Amino acid sequence: MDTLTFHDMTLTWLEGGMTCLDGGAMFGVVPKPVWTRKYPVNEKNQIELPTDPILIQYQGKNYLIDTGVGNGKFTEKQKKIFGVAWESEIDASLNKLGLTTEDIDVVLMTHMHFDHATGLTKPTHDGRYVSVFPNAKIYVQAIEWDEMQHPNIRSKSTYWAYNWEPIVDQVVTYDKSVEVAEGLTMIHTGGHSNGHAVIKFEQKGETMIHMADIMPTHAHQNPLWVLAYDDYPMTSIANKERLLKEAYENNYKFIFYHDAFYRMIQWDNEGKEMIDTLERSRERIIR
Repeated sequence: MDTLTFHDMTLTWLEGGMTCLDGGAMFGVVPKPVWTRKYPVNEKNQIELPTDPILIQYQGKNYLIDTGVGNGKFTEKQKKIFGVAWESEIDASLNKLGLTTEDIDVVLMTHMHFDHATGLTKPTHDGRYVSVFPNAKIYVQAIEWDEMQHPNIRSKSTYWAYNWEPIVDQVVTYDKSVEVAEGLTMIHTGGHSNGHAVIKFEQKGETMIHMADIMPTHAHQNPLWVLAYDDYPMTSIANKERLLKEAYENNYKFIFYHDAFYRMIQWDNEGKEMIDTLERSRERIIR
């Protein structure tokens, strides 16, 4: 597992599963000959997208950013549609750290799409679904939580009842932003989904940011490179442009949930050169 120390915080990427989604959908209107220079694609036009939750150990508590694709919840048809190469191994990842799912204190959901939220619940032998993290508070932006429960004709394909019904009593909602711990803040952006959020880490004068799915990989750095999956692409572009400018000017580091190459990148103040990186150690399946 890959680990990053950020002052008093220790970040560890857990094994949350692997999806291989259509590259055209992931890069929207960007022509294929352009985006394939930055991110490899296979013969099915799929790109490799890990779904690796980020464990944050900080001030004696265990925080988790998103939850992967879960285990034992996909049909064979769904595995084929979403290019699921393997499912989550959260229990095994936590066990290597001397932890269990019961030790997670807080879950920070950037949004509730299936590739982030399916790991919130698990099936039982009698056909029910229960919370994977029974002792955790689960933070979800208020608009996102409402749409999760009342999906529209487009979002019902990714907001699934068995991902939210078992965790209702654990959910804490917020509006514009919430500081879940000192220097750990969730901020509503919208764009990818109406309730999408990014996460800021602030420690001893330095800042790190997780842009979630308004910049899912390093190849999406250009503000105009947004997903066809985005419900409100112009909102994604506006917030991405604003946050990138802020980040470059203030030497932020970026961390990723979906990137097949990098866990962390820091660019120079023009956003052109990488000046610090943490590469993903697991071998890629699409080259």
